[in-house]
Formats: sequence, structure tokens, C-alpha cells
Amino acid sequence: MNEMYNMGLSLHSIGGVAVLAVIILNLYFLISVNDLKKYKRLNSIVLWPLTFSTLGLVLFTGTIMMAAKHLDFNFANIIMIIISIIYIALEVKRIKSLKYLSDTKEHAFNAYKPIARTILQVEFVMILLLSLAMWYL
Repeated sequence: MNEMYNMGLSLHSIGGVAVLAVIILNLYFLISVNDLKKYKRLNSIVLWPLTFSTLGLVLFTGTIMMAAKHLDFNFANIIMIIISIIYIALEVKRIKSLKYLSDTKEHAFNAYKPIARTILQVEFVMILLLSLAMWYL
């Protein structure tokens, strides 16, 4: 049983690193792509599924780990749950604002970029601090 728990913790840690990598990938494409239609297509085909798949990995392994601990909530688990909810809310806000962005307006994408960059940077800092706390505390 202890080996399974340790493997679950390892998978959960790998999922945290994967979420950080996906956020960096999102930031890279946000900065490098200048065409709104190309960015929307890239997001809908690659980035959104990748983002929510890695988040699903982390949430699933976290749920399994909570079940293995017989739903013993501690302060770290509650913080992880709160940060996960905040992360999902920020992603939904970013995705909705991109979805309703007009393709015909010339400067719409330039107005979207600073907002999306700020959201992604906040997400990165939250997940990084949470991961560091998980690994070192």
C-alpha cells in the first residue's frame, strides 16, 4: 500500500510540473503568435485540451491520494483545492474572453494579450509556489 501511495505522490508531482510546462507553452504562443485567427485555432485544437488534460491529471491523482488517506483534510490539501478552483476560474475567464474576441476588429488581439499574459503569469506563480511548497514542506 505504501508503494502505491508513493507512486501516486510521484504522479501528482509530475502532473504539477506538466501544468507549469503547459502554462509556459501558453505564454510562449501568446507572445509569439500575432494573428488572432491562427491563435484561436491553435488554442482550440492544442492548448485548451492540453491545459485541461494536465489539470485533470493533477485533480485525479489528488483525488486518489485523498481517498488513500481516507479523506483526511489538512491545511495543505485545502490550499491545493482552493488554488485548483482559482486556476480553473482564471482559465475559464481567459478562454471566454478569447472566445468572444472579434476577428474583425483590428486591435482586439493586442488588447487581449496583456490581460491573458497577466492571467497566465498569476497562474504560473500560484502553481509554482504550490509545487515548491509540496516538494519542500
